[in-house]
Amino acid sequence: MKKLFPLLTLVLLSGCNLRVLDPASDSAEKITDLIYVSFAIMMLVLAVVFVLFVLFIRKYKERPETSDYIPKEKKENKLLEVTWTVIPFLLLAILAVPTVKATYDITSKMSDLSESEPEEAVVVDVEAKQFRWEFTYENGKTTINELVLPKDQKVTFRLTSTDVIHSFWIPRLAGKMDVRPNKENRLSFVPRVTGTFQGKCAEFCGTGHANMRFETKVVTQEEFESWLATE
Repeated sequence: MKKLFPLLTLVLLSGCNLRVLDPASDSAEKITDLIYVSFAIMMLVLAVVFVLFVLFIRKYKERPETSDYIPKEKKENKLLEVTWTVIPFLLLAILAVPTVKATYDITSKMSDLSESEPEEAVVVDVEAKQFRWEFTYENGKTTINELVLPKDQKVTFRLTSTDVIHSFWIPRLAGKMDVRPNKENRLSFVPRVTGTFQGKCAEFCGTGHANMRFETKVVTQEEFESWLATE
């Protein structure tokens, strides 16, 4: 039974739907790339550790002819000490470069909240409440728990809360952004794929937290303009 447990675990995990690994916007693509880079580094470290672990077990396992053997005490090995100190720094530096670049690219879009958006951008005011999302477009159209966006056009969300801290998250379209009372945060991205994507509150906000979900529909420009014009 113990041998079957790892296999059953892998089978169950294989059914997980990891939405963040299936990006549908420019910002989500940057986040996904970072996940892959981090995972590759982690697998490299894991492989080295496991190889060394197996080699040491085989080399130093107790045998009848060596059961009474006591190895001689050795002094420190400066080369090894420097090696296992420098390598983690190098790996962190390799990870830091794309992380800083992606973070700058994503956050630079919202660094100046006073800056007006270009005319072609779609601006949506997002108001989080216990326990629902209200979306208001520039023409005054308001929806509850339903978000419609145009494909291949920049969208900027102006996020506020009427009560507690919430977190706006559409896994396939963008990273999480805190939604706080009495303070406006902004989030921008360009949807690249049409379809329906699940959005949610990623911050526990009370007893109805699980109900703070919404649907995000990405449609063509023509479909979006038609939808926006309807009552």
